[in-house]
Amino acid sequence: MHAIGVDIGGTKIAAGVVDAEGRILAQTRRVTEPDDAGSIDRAVADVYAELSRDHEVGAIGVAAAGFVDSGRSTVLFAPNIAWRDYPLRDRVRALIDDDDVRVVVENDANAAGWAEFRFGAGRDVDDMLMLTVGTGLGGALIVDGRLVRGAWGVAAEVGHMRVVPGGHYCGCGHEGCWEQYASGSALVRDAQAALVVDPERGAALLALAGGDPAHLTGPQVTEAAQDGDPLAVSLLAQLGRWLGEGSASVAALLDPALVVIGGGVGAAGSLLLDPARQAFADQLSARGHRPEATLTLASMGNAAGIVGAADLARI
Repeated sequence: MHAIGVDIGGTKIAAGVVDAEGRILAQTRRVTEPDDAGSIDRAVADVYAELSRDHEVGAIGVAAAGFVDSGRSTVLFAPNIAWRDYPLRDRVRALIDDDDVRVVVENDANAAGWAEFRFGAGRDVDDMLMLTVGTGLGGALIVDGRLVRGAWGVAAEVGHMRVVPGGHYCGCGHEGCWEQYASGSALVRDAQAALVVDPERGAALLALAGGDPAHLTGPQVTEAAQDGDPLAVSLLAQLGRWLGEGSASVAALLDPALVVIGGGVGAAGSLLLDPARQAFADQLSARGHRPEATLTLASMGNAAGIVGAADLARI
């Protein structure tokens, strides 16, 4: 059975028809308004209408950035979209003509993690932690071959583990969350601060930002690091260390065989991964007396959300 996976972003959705082997057979996109939940509902129904014209589809998986209930129907909360206890499944269901098509809603990090587990970097293990490094830090947990959702559907929100008491304020309402130190936003924040404090040291980054620290982006930091800029290299190493140290804490609780790091920051390759591996080893409890998880980069790229959402819609 083919399924459609829909990956909802802040201003657009990407969707594709996915077969049982995780191959995307057709894709499409739509622009949406994050403050207009109805526009997202209509866009999902619209991509279904387009993609189902040429493919037999039995299910739709919708990947949403937010807390999704255990019934895989309602977005309890989303930081960047106007969803509060929003019945996304039922709203989409009401706009689709075919009553036989199954609709499920999944957390976007869970969808990406499931794709890596089934078809990507984690396909040879049964226990895996997925970290999606973007604006925030998303997570997915696979334990004994099963996606861990928790009692109310909001498990694996690892980005909101408190790692620095009294630390940076987080959009979740607390302070010192892991994602405030291990995310693309944290990378840019620290880079911008470095440019203000020491513009001479940050000359290469400042040039990429057009002379204005406020215009600096994460990909520009990665670009400068790949060109050998010492400040950019140190900033990526700092991000890697935060990822590795936090992963060691998760390993103390769940003992995964593999930690998969995804998101655009993965373009930094060994500049990020080597410091992460070292920090993980340094902070792993009882090191030398236990098997150690492998840290690796995600392999599915931007397709992960689509593929994972579609595959989970079949389950």
